[in-house]
Amino acid sequence: MAKVINGYKRKWGDRRDGRRVKTTGMQTIMGHLYPNRTDAEVYLHDDIDVTELLKFVERKNAEHPDYRTTLFHCVVAAIAKMVKERPLMNRFVSGRRTYERYGISVAFVAKLAFDDHAEEALLFFEPKDNDTVDSVSRMIVDRVKKVRAKGSQNKGGVDQLLDTFAKIPRPILMFVVKFIKWLDFWGKNPKAVTEGDPHYATVFLSNLGSIKCPAVYHHLNNYGTNGIMVTVGKMHDKEVIMPDGSKELRTFVDIGATLDERIGDGFYFARSLKLVHHICAHPELLDQPIAEPSGFDYK
Repeated sequence: MAKVINGYKRKWGDRRDGRRVKTTGMQTIMGHLYPNRTDAEVYLHDDIDVTELLKFVERKNAEHPDYRTTLFHCVVAAIAKMVKERPLMNRFVSGRRTYERYGISVAFVAKLAFDDHAEEALLFFEPKDNDTVDSVSRMIVDRVKKVRAKGSQNKGGVDQLLDTFAKIPRPILMFVVKFIKWLDFWGKNPKAVTEGDPHYATVFLSNLGSIKCPAVYHHLNNYGTNGIMVTVGKMHDKEVIMPDGSKELRTFVDIGATLDERIGDGFYFARSLKLVHHICAHPELLDQPIAEPSGFDYK
């Protein structure tokens, strides 16, 4: 009997983590001409006005001081909302075929301590259709607190699995990794290997602003299914001309995004970025469930 995932009944040719979708002839051929994800990278860099978003965060924190919402939490929620409204952003190419995920997944790296030699932990979660910025913020805060409370000696999930693999002698490890990559090509990696792995997330984010660093280009990886890498940089002020002609000092955040062009074209990516701009300019949309349409006019 076919398994039903998020209301979709799996068919022949589908994967455990995505359903196979038909694409244009160009996209199909691109999967063969550029079989590696790093062959098809597109990099976007932009400044996003977060002045209204910061006011929104301030109001949120006045309402619930125990759970402090941050700008990064809002960006995560905004990107999740964008992906829900722009379904091609939730696609991936693997084994030279295109698939669409059954749900949205977000991953990022958390430092166990702000120290040069501190270890990092990989965090992975799946926002649901009825989630808002409040629930997303709580998920992130809870996950980070738990992993930092455990410390480097008690890591779990994909971190623990990687530590185990790292102990294997090099010749054997080379064979194991080659076999895992072969399984990855055919979409047959066991759930124990892929679950919680950022390489299999819709979006992999890096909050560089937390260490006062600007957004940078970050490459994609050929392993896994992740086709969107986003770096969030530090805040900065600049003077802009407002619609009425007046000048105003506004706060911006620079964002860098590396995307797999085989899942969409530049026009689709540009419109998706405009939607993120719109959500940040109208942060009240983040109080709505992720699945609720933004009402943005794409014209």
